[in-house]
Formats: sequence, structure tokens, C-alpha cells
Amino acid sequence: MTIVGTGQAGTLESSDILVTVSPAESGSGIILQLTSPVIKQYGRHIEEFITSLAREQGLSDVTIHANDRGALDCTIEARVLTAIARSKVKAV
Repeated sequence: MTIVGTGQAGTLESSDILVTVSPAESGSGIILQLTSPVIKQYGRHIEEFITSLAREQGLSDVTIHANDRGALDCTIEARVLTAIARSKVKAV
């Protein structure tokens, strides 16, 4: 699938994550930009989790901005999937 618009989900409240999904240049793959107060402890896990969710959805050439505020995995999954759904996905 290809992202053709921008989708956003979540908030900047404590225990939440704000996820923005937008198209990237062809051939660039999945680009993830993560900010989090717990990046030293959980950054690698969060990055791998978000990237795996994007791959499971069949995405390529997408930019994902994630501003984490201590969200649990279930919240991260819900926000990423909702942002993808709101981003005007086009089947390839």
C-alpha cells in the first residue's frame, strides 16, 4: 500500500503518543522519527514495534513521526493503525 495523504492520531497527554503518517519519496522505505522521554530505556523497542506495524500493513515509502509520552504497546498500536487509516491509503 502507498500513503497518499497525511494522517494523525493521538495526543501529547501523558501515557499517549501522537503519530503522524505521511508519504515519503519513492524508494526511501519506512522513515521513523521518534521523540520520547523514555527513549534511552525503550526507544529501540518502540522503533521496532512501529516499523513492524507499518510493514504488517504493507506500507513502503512512508514517513512516521511519533511523539511518545510513555504510551503502552496497545496504545501505540491503536494510534499507528488509526493514523494509517486516516492517511488516504492507496492499494498498489
